[in-house]
Amino acid sequence: MAYDYEYFKKEVLSLTGIDLSCYKEKQMKRRIDTLIGKHKIEGYDRYVAGLKSETSLFDEFVNYITINVSEFYRNPEQWKLMDEQVIPELISKFGKNLKIWSAACSTGDEPYSLVMALSKHMPLSNIKIHATDLDKQVIAKAKAGLYSEKSIAAVPEDLKKKYFTKVGPSYKIADEVKSRVEFKEHNLLKDNYATDCHMIVCRNVLIYFTEEAKDEVFHKFYKSLISKGVLFIGSTEQIINYKDIGYERKSSFFYQKP
Repeated sequence: MAYDYEYFKKEVLSLTGIDLSCYKEKQMKRRIDTLIGKHKIEGYDRYVAGLKSETSLFDEFVNYITINVSEFYRNPEQWKLMDEQVIPELISKFGKNLKIWSAACSTGDEPYSLVMALSKHMPLSNIKIHATDLDKQVIAKAKAGLYSEKSIAAVPEDLKKKYFTKVGPSYKIADEVKSRVEFKEHNLLKDNYATDCHMIVCRNVLIYFTEEAKDEVFHKFYKSLISKGVLFIGSTEQIINYKDIGYERKSSFFYQKP
């Protein structure tokens, strides 16, 4: 292509604030080249010009490179552990007004799952989830609150009946759950982090980051947690140097700040 990938990364950083250097290059470059090829655009330079001039092309690009594979209660056994151990322990230590951050929340499946999980332990009025994502398009989808049958398959039946309504082929989550989540745009690699969090949930996102970027994010999460606060990560992830950062491992996917 006419201009190299290094030029493209600099232009994308300037346009979007997304630093592609923090993502695994071979994997990300292949995804981007496929997208450019779909539009039959020749060269990174022409594609960049298109991103600057066409809103639809720009929005498609941001949506495409931010990985949005999400579902409710993903890995149910881990949510069971949260329900039976993690949430009760947090409530016993901090009470029911917990500060919880769902980072890289995608289409809202995760923060809404958190609301439903917490609703078994406290009134909805006590629950407030701070949910953030880089992609404004998925935040818009999250706020709409419409999901496929596949997306909600792992939701416990009692909660599914209580909080979802069938609308055509889709399922709409109840407004009483939606109202407990506050969505905002946030870049994990660039923006300031929340502070004094009792729990941070960030799952199946950092696998796409370089080791250096992952390490930086895990350090920042540690600083964001209050003492005895918990970080919940995905089943495809691990914090190899968790002891060096300062975490204690509660289980394979839950880490606590001492």
